[in-house]
Amino acid sequence: MDFVITGDGSKTLFNAEIGECYHSKHGALQESKHVFIQMGLDFYVKHTGLQKVSVLEIGFGTGLNFLQTAEYVSDSDIHVDYVGIEGYPLPLEVIKDTGYNAYVDPLIWHSFTDNYDKSFGSSLPVIEKMNLHIAHTLLMDFTSEKQFDIVYFDAFAAVHQPEMWSDEALGHIARYIKPGGVFVTYAITGNLKRSMKALGFKIEKAPGAPGKREMLRAIKY
Repeated sequence: MDFVITGDGSKTLFNAEIGECYHSKHGALQESKHVFIQMGLDFYVKHTGLQKVSVLEIGFGTGLNFLQTAEYVSDSDIHVDYVGIEGYPLPLEVIKDTGYNAYVDPLIWHSFTDNYDKSFGSSLPVIEKMNLHIAHTLLMDFTSEKQFDIVYFDAFAAVHQPEMWSDEALGHIARYIKPGGVFVTYAITGNLKRSMKALGFKIEKAPGAPGKREMLRAIKY
């Protein structure tokens, strides 16, 4: 894998086997903040007033979305239980080479990198007010007794990884979302909207991150 400098100066990884970058070439950091933090986490917290929330990320990847969530939590009164699903975890050395330490408090960065390998298989208090558990599993093999308030759906695009966007995969994810829970992703297509509606979600078109006009936010009835 090779690093690519994106439009906002932050790095992403290009996965040659998949044929796509882990994040938007228009700005990895901007995409993470906009799609998942602003349109997902911040939206949910402000609309519910809850101070304890749970997040499920589909495609943990480089950990950028987790780090931005941790940065949000550090400046708020909320507590987050964070679970990331990752079928093909990146080595810690690659995580460290992302340069994402430049975008979070040093305490968050060091706690994350110190606990990254330990967080596979168990939930750890990586920072104050936030636990992390990375489930080393494929999506369809993921099981949990929990349901989640927010889902960050950050899989590779459907053109490269269509199985992740199938009705079966989306239905599997929907089982783990609480009523009133929020599903956010950078993409919005007719097939995705129809699938989420059929699963009992209210569909919202939200402004997209740089490079995309719109994104999808879905709220479970």
